Amino acid sequence: MRDKDYLAILQKGSEILGEAIHVVDAKGITIIYNEAMAKLEKIGVEDALGKPFREVFSYIPHHESTLAKALAEGEETKNKQQTYLNIYGKEITTVNTTVPIEVDGKVIAAMEVAKDITDIKNLSDTVLELQEGALNSADNGDLAAVAKRVNPKMKQYSFKDLVGENPQFIQVIEKAGKAAKTDASVFIYGETGTGKELFAQSIHYAGERKNKPFLAQNCAALPESLLEGILFGTAKGGFTGAVDRAGLFEQANGGTLLLDEVSAMPYELQGKLLRVLQEDYIRRVGGSKDIPVDVRIIATVNEPADKLMAEGALRKDLYYRLNIVNLTLPTLKERKDDIPILVNEFLEKYNARYGKEVWMIADDAMEKLMRHNYPGNVRELENIIMSAVSMADKEHVLTEKDVLLQRGAAEEQPMISGFQKDDSTLAEYLETVEKTVIAGYLMENGGNISKTAKDLGMLRQNLQHKIKKYGL
Repeated sequence: MRDKDYLAILQKGSEILGEAIHVVDAKGITIIYNEAMAKLEKIGVEDALGKPFREVFSYIPHHESTLAKALAEGEETKNKQQTYLNIYGKEITTVNTTVPIEVDGKVIAAMEVAKDITDIKNLSDTVLELQEGALNSADNGDLAAVAKRVNPKMKQYSFKDLVGENPQFIQVIEKAGKAAKTDASVFIYGETGTGKELFAQSIHYAGERKNKPFLAQNCAALPESLLEGILFGTAKGGFTGAVDRAGLFEQANGGTLLLDEVSAMPYELQGKLLRVLQEDYIRRVGGSKDIPVDVRIIATVNEPADKLMAEGALRKDLYYRLNIVNLTLPTLKERKDDIPILVNEFLEKYNARYGKEVWMIADDAMEKLMRHNYPGNVRELENIIMSAVSMADKEHVLTEKDVLLQRGAAEEQPMISGFQKDDSTLAEYLETVEKTVIAGYLMENGGNISKTAKDLGMLRQNLQHKIKKYGL
């Protein structure tokens, strides 16, 4: 088989993989450049194939080209962020991994795999700019008004929003109240839907930092290279396309920074975070200046810390530095005595939102709610009540049939064997089953029709018909 045949096979294989791939030979000639890479860099495949890559991508300085380093120095680059202009002048941001390909100790080619994060970067830059502008224009320390300008939909929580009378829950609230009076770092463990951010905000707004910024970052939402810049800021020249911009630590100076899902932060970046917490200063990505910061950290995880540390997802030294005050939030399954209180709270909330008049919930419906295991915790219960109230017509009482539970626990699954003679008809009963199952899948998938149709094994058009039929 000829060399060009092998290249044709590899080119086709790179298309199937779906990753953006660029391969150059030892002379720097592009030998593989797939459609995914062409789409990312907004050029045609034919503009790159068979041409010296330094001519096609001349707008990238030679010393910053990871392909050039791989060829000349055999240097491997992992997850490097680059922001640059393509040949048509459009700015793009990528995270690249570039490796030299060696045979008998000689570099014969270099391969780059890239991921387009342009939209994510633009969004994060916009958020940072809005926050910075709002913080700079804050009058009389009115940070509540600032938060509303940055995010008009953002709700601010305080301890009065923590609803429940369960002894275990009250104990956690009391401990959080004590934490609010200190500057110590707080480590919160709670399953999804237990109210971790609600507790974090309550601690901030009940403390001495309440008139300073409260900022939050989900550590699982961004790639490592972008997250580092978001947290610590960037210095012009630090990497291709970098500009001088303050990160969240500088913006939250004097206030509180919530690091949600901190265990999702890459291990190496956790080490950098630890140094910041120990030394109370940051250095922007690519910068050389030490910038002092005074930020209280509240970190959250949704799995037990010992499990995360055993799996290598959470550094032990970082955990011990953050775990000055530890809060473990009970699941709704552990505080089922609070369900009636929460239901009344949610009825009031969603009656007001949807203009309904649902006054109460029937005993059979409450019994159904009390039997459920709630893998989604309080958030799941709230979604159930929100759905029931939003679908109510003129009824003032929610019955068992109005309460649609998510799938996942045995007691919540409607069973065909449950059909009784006093049910209206078998057809009506089966429709109730179908409606309940579809509603449960929709709720679990966040309303995503395509994913729900796939999970149910039905055509998207058929599912849309069912949704319309049942008024879901």
